[in-house]
Amino acid sequence: MAATAASATTRMTQDPVASEDPHLWLEDVLGDDALAWVRERNAQSRAVLEAWPRFGQTRDQLRAILDSREQIPGVVRRGDWFWNFWRDDKNPRGLWRRTTLEEYRKPQPDWDVVIDLDELARSEDENWVWHGTRCLAPKYERGLIMLSRGGSDAQVVREFDIARREFVADGFVLPEAKSSVDWADEDTIYVATDFGPGSLTDSGYPGIVKRWSRGTPLESAVTMFAGEHTDVAAGMSVDDTPGFERTTFSRSLDFYTSRVWLLDGTDPLGKPLLTLIDKPDDANLAFWRDRVLLELRSDWTIAGTTWPRGSLLAADADAYLRGERAMQALFTPTATRSLAGFGTTKTKVLLNLLDDVAGRIEEVTPTAAGWQHRGVDAPFPGSLSTSELYDAHTPDDPLAEAYFLSYTDFLTPDSLYLAHAGSDARELLKARPHFFDSTGMRVEQKFATSKDGTRVAYFVIWPKGATHDGANPTLLYGYGGFEISLTPSYSGGIGKAWHEHGGVWVYANIRGGGEYGPAWHQAALRENRQRSYDDFIAVAEDLVATKVTSPRHLGIEGGSNGGLLVGAVMTQRPDLFNAVSCQVPLLDMKRYNKLLAGASWMAEYGNPDIPAEWDFISKYSPYQNVHADRRYPAVFFTTSTRDDRVHPGHARKMAARMIEQGHDVLYYENIEGGHGDAADNQQRADVQALQFAFLWQNIGPNGR
Repeated sequence: MAATAASATTRMTQDPVASEDPHLWLEDVLGDDALAWVRERNAQSRAVLEAWPRFGQTRDQLRAILDSREQIPGVVRRGDWFWNFWRDDKNPRGLWRRTTLEEYRKPQPDWDVVIDLDELARSEDENWVWHGTRCLAPKYERGLIMLSRGGSDAQVVREFDIARREFVADGFVLPEAKSSVDWADEDTIYVATDFGPGSLTDSGYPGIVKRWSRGTPLESAVTMFAGEHTDVAAGMSVDDTPGFERTTFSRSLDFYTSRVWLLDGTDPLGKPLLTLIDKPDDANLAFWRDRVLLELRSDWTIAGTTWPRGSLLAADADAYLRGERAMQALFTPTATRSLAGFGTTKTKVLLNLLDDVAGRIEEVTPTAAGWQHRGVDAPFPGSLSTSELYDAHTPDDPLAEAYFLSYTDFLTPDSLYLAHAGSDARELLKARPHFFDSTGMRVEQKFATSKDGTRVAYFVIWPKGATHDGANPTLLYGYGGFEISLTPSYSGGIGKAWHEHGGVWVYANIRGGGEYGPAWHQAALRENRQRSYDDFIAVAEDLVATKVTSPRHLGIEGGSNGGLLVGAVMTQRPDLFNAVSCQVPLLDMKRYNKLLAGASWMAEYGNPDIPAEWDFISKYSPYQNVHADRRYPAVFFTTSTRDDRVHPGHARKMAARMIEQGHDVLYYENIEGGHGDAADNQQRADVQALQFAFLWQNIGPNGR
């Protein structure tokens, strides 16, 4: 470390910003000094955590669950085939494969393997991680395959001939970048990528969309659309539904607002003719055959009617584009009911609803008399979701009104059903096994009162035999950002490594999430961010007050924005907790907008370069609010070198500062893995085992 410190000192004398932040050198992601520091911290952390007696056993159990061949293979329908990407112990990088519905119904389907990613990685000597594909309808014989090196968001795009099982030698190929692509036709694609200087936004995403013809160099691609450098990104969407074909281009102004243009052809010189679609900037717009659907994030007054935020509206698409505003509501929210998402069959809209954070499904059908609603009789309470099956390119599609329905809760493994609109009868296709013994376990939904009087829901998952004695090892998990909801879910890993050994797990539905619609999210934006932290603290205090646990046995965990959450709460209420598991976090909110994709999140947090906004950000930014003269709970930071979304410098610098101040800190950085912390199941099981070891060592019955 002597050489590292010396190098850092040299840099500080040359860089005025570094003189304010002595750990700035740790932002050099692949710098020799920074990686030497990482490897030293990794070794020290492993020595401590692998000493936990159950470490090896837990890692093996977690790996076995992740690799289990009894997991449900999620599928996407394309014509006659159902496609799946699969990982297990023999295929750690994965198989892209397909089968028929008839085969999928069987306990052990006969899969047709199209790409063996392990073999591809070996033959090309690349650490490929699967990112997905865009297949060309209606034949689905060509795919644009997206591959990441080591799990980063940046990806390589390569055209693949599915019938021949080979990459197209002279096909469409894009070098590594944060690209998005879609087919215009068999010989043309739309491309948003890094086209060189000036083509990316301040957030590091593509700001230009081009139309690229087969057999021509990328440099000759025709610009179809361009956004502004201050946007998050520019994008495109191709709807190839026969009879309703539409291509749109969009500017993501920030994380929650966008503008959309409809392509109306080209002029004689080939210049695109674009029509701006009139909509509220913060509304999500989607076309569904001859209708347009609008999901509102703010109240909208139109034609004398005010529709509340959180509503889903529908209108005739042609009439809407002409400027008419005869809107009808498919859903309006209540104090406890919100829209979690929606899907469609050929003739119906499927509403995925949350009712006090428990899922319900409604089918909505357009009729001459208006939209008719039918509640689906499905398992409750837990998490429900639907997946579309209708393929508009299949003549007389027998699955036109079918959809997949999934259910799970904290103690019930996922089940996948084939459902049919208009009927509550459904066919159980797949079910995950029980990976842990839930006998005697129970789940409670409770409510805490936040600092400003707001009612905050949370779930307590109790292990067998646990009582309100204040001594239960308890992990409080939260996120609280970006309108993301924490809903009931089954985790074999948590069950095996935590519940079976007497651990209580708690999910907090704090503001900033989407559990109660856009208003719940917006209540904790920007200058109101502290409300998320107050909610989380209120849940922790309620757990102590009701003797679910005590500060000695209470830990907190969060990742990404959740890492910022637990980092902020740790600095504000260190007396409430004894362990903090902080994963792929944001922590230096003074510089977050200058690191990787950080500029795209300013609608969520604010702009720290504006003094008035830094004034409220600075009050909770963990990196600026940790001090040597305070006692903090033990903290374990985990991140990934290959994370090109949340910069690993956040966790590196926070750990370095806390170590320098003399606090109890462990740090582990996976050299691969991207924002998900791991590139494959082996790495994922290893990192998870380290995290469980840390928790048991600190909040377990024999912890510190």
